[in-house]
Amino acid sequence: MTTRHHLPVAYEHGTGGSILSGTSRTDAPGGCAEAEEDDRLLQVGDIAKATGKTVRAIHHYEEVGLLTPHARSKGRYRLYDHAALSRVRWIGKLHDLGLSLSQIQQIVSTWEASSSAPGAMSRIRDVYQQKLEEVREQIAHLENLEHELVASLAYLDTCETCDPAELVAACTNCNLHDKSKAEPELVAGIRGGNGHCRQGSNHR
Repeated sequence: MTTRHHLPVAYEHGTGGSILSGTSRTDAPGGCAEAEEDDRLLQVGDIAKATGKTVRAIHHYEEVGLLTPHARSKGRYRLYDHAALSRVRWIGKLHDLGLSLSQIQQIVSTWEASSSAPGAMSRIRDVYQQKLEEVREQIAHLENLEHELVASLAYLDTCETCDPAELVAACTNCNLHDKSKAEPELVAGIRGGNGHCRQGSNHR
């Protein structure tokens, strides 16, 4: 991540700063502290590179009220503090959990409108608890698919011992597999459902 040091900063209203120019920033009252803070500010490209998001997406987050620049440079470039990295990554994780941008906006609005910290945390916890249950269901579903794939590959590995001259139709009456065990559905479905009568010689 590249930190930009060269931009003079015009602080947003309410930040307690003023327009500072070039190397003279430290001449203002409290200038040393402000100069150190300025050095830690990031441009939108820095945020995009660090989070894997596009500059357009980050600007959109700002437009819908999910992200606020910490300051602007003298040239009016947006500058962000490092808390913006956490916010953008947080938005990305909620996207990964299946939340839409409007739902994320609602979470932020609920948080900001809460009259007490415990109440705000309780609402956030409810959202996360629901998502945890959904993620666990997805994990269980994926684990079932994993087991099916492993079983199917093991079944298909046996086919490598089949006579290369054998016809595909003969697979219906294959003798290489244990008849007492059902075929994995990922295998059975390949030749099922086409309505053709299958007869052919057995695997040798």
